[in-house]
Amino acid sequence: MAVRATSASHWVWIVPLLALAAFAAGAVLPAHAAFAFVLFPALPGGVFAGVHHAEVVAHRVGEPFGTLVLALAITVIEASLIVSLMLAGGAARSELARNTLFATVMIICNGVVGLCLLPGASRYGEQNFAYRVRARHWPY
Repeated sequence: MAVRATSASHWVWIVPLLALAAFAAGAVLPAHAAFAFVLFPALPGGVFAGVHHAEVVAHRVGEPFGTLVLALAITVIEASLIVSLMLAGGAARSELARNTLFATVMIICNGVVGLCLLPGASRYGEQNFAYRVRARHWPY
């Protein structure tokens, strides 16, 4: 199936160009706190456009390589954000990569537990945790 361009897909080219112009203006103009309101939507817009491009490439490549393309794109985006924060912070931010990875693992682990508890709570109400080995196979 071919990916068809629609009029809604123009944002994928316009938003990164606007973000690039905003970051270039930020490098040339003197620093001001009000300019953060321009740069704040530019970064997520550029990231979303990059992920959209990765999804289009992944769709054209197909499985299993499409999954690898998406995983690589997300890894590059996350690593570049961490490195840019570390470079902006100097020596005081040397532990930022460790803390970011720890926070990611904790969010994922808590998110998985939360996603497991939601359907269980909606079906059974209050849940108890009891670790014991049963003679029969689960879920009988």
